[in-house]
Parts: sequence; C-alpha cells; structure tokens
Amino acid sequence: MRAHQIMSRRVIAIRPEASIADAIKVMLGHHISGLPVTDSAGKLVGIICESDFLRRAELDTEHTRNRLLTVLLGADRIAREFVKEHGRKVEQVMTRDPATIREDTPLEETADLMERRNLNHVPVMRADRVVGIITRSDFLSAVAGPLTGARGYSEDDDQIRRSVLAAMAGMAWQPVGLNVSVRDGVVTLRGVVKGDNARQAVIVACENASGVRGVDDRLCLQSISPDPEDDYGGGDFVSLQAEPSTCDDEPL
Repeated sequence: MRAHQIMSRRVIAIRPEASIADAIKVMLGHHISGLPVTDSAGKLVGIICESDFLRRAELDTEHTRNRLLTVLLGADRIAREFVKEHGRKVEQVMTRDPATIREDTPLEETADLMERRNLNHVPVMRADRVVGIITRSDFLSAVAGPLTGARGYSEDDDQIRRSVLAAMAGMAWQPVGLNVSVRDGVVTLRGVVKGDNARQAVIVACENASGVRGVDDRLCLQSISPDPEDDYGGGDFVSLQAEPSTCDDEPL
C-alpha cells in the first residue's frame, strides 16, 4: 500500500503568525492532534502538535535546570526552550522543517520513518505542495479491516476510492480532513462536514460512484463560521474557525 491510500485529504493548516490560542481552538474544535503550518504562499514551514504543549508555563511544566546543567546545555538551547514554553505565536512553538513523504511512498517506509523519529503526523507532499497528512490513527483505520475479516484493499476497491474522491473534488461541501477507505465495495467516510445537507451530499456522491455496495458514515457534524480575517491556511489546505462539533461515531 502507498501513502495516498490511507492519508487524510483537505487538511486544515495554520499560519505561523497565528496565535497558539487559535491553533488550540482549531485542534480541539476539529478533533485533530496536529496542524501543518504554511506561509502565505502555501509552503510548508512547520507543524504544531499536541506534544508541543507538554512543556508550558501555564501548566508549570517548564524545564527546570540546575546551574551546572544549564552551563552544560548552553545558552542557545536554554533560550530555545524558553521560547517554546512561553511563546504566544505558532512559529515560536512549532517544529520546523518537519519530515515529509510523497503520495507514492510505501507505507512500510512511512511506518519506519514515524517509528524511528517518534512522529505522530507526517505531511504528504506533491512536489512542493502539501496534499494530505498521515497520522497514527490512519494506520489504525487501515489495519482494522484485516483484523475484522475484511480482505483489505483490492484493485477494484482502489478504483472505487478514486471515483469517490473525484466525485467530491472541488465541491464546497467536501468534508474537512476527508479520509476515504474502501473494502469489499463498502466506503468508510471520516472527516468534518458543515451540516446535515453536506453530510447527505457526501453520502449521495458515494452511492452514485460505480461499484459502491454501501456507505459507512463516520463523519463528524460541525457548525463552522469562516472568518476572512482569520485565514490561517494556504495552498490546497482549508482554513476555518470552528465551534464545538459532534460525531455520530467515534473514530477507530
């Protein structure tokens, strides 16, 4: 299998100059644990994840160093830690130059990269543009089929998946964080939709794709209020300001 077969598409991104309060609001509102950071031209410049908030002044979890260790570590590292623990902007807290993969990267290589570097999120690139993201939960969803008796991806299932994605490409109601998987002709949908009409549009698009035998709707319903002044994303990413959401089904 390849990265494009399990990656989440239409991923939410945030700008480096955005506040960390906004980043936290988006992550909590969309039930996601990480955000790619893109500049005004859509170039990937970093990634901000839950782990970036483990050491924070608000929690009294900053690093404490005795004088000797401070000398050994050096002023530069101590300064970097201070910025990350007290910073108020995404660019001050994010991980810079994150590891990335291509759409056609084998999952074996992706798993090895995530394991070696202890990564929870890996942006998926097409040339210099981000076209998706893979998280550990995407591997969980992919492995669920074989463990529950499904035969896994086939050529027919892969063609159905491409047809479903093509049917929704460019549509205003396309889910945010869309993840489509197909096994034995049954389409499983994950992502965030703006309302019941959008949910129904997604389901109808799937049902009209050739070869679809059924639709497993695991979409989250969310009330989203886009604010033009809060445009955090760039390129192929979607940038939204969100209110609390509800899911009909917990993700795998």
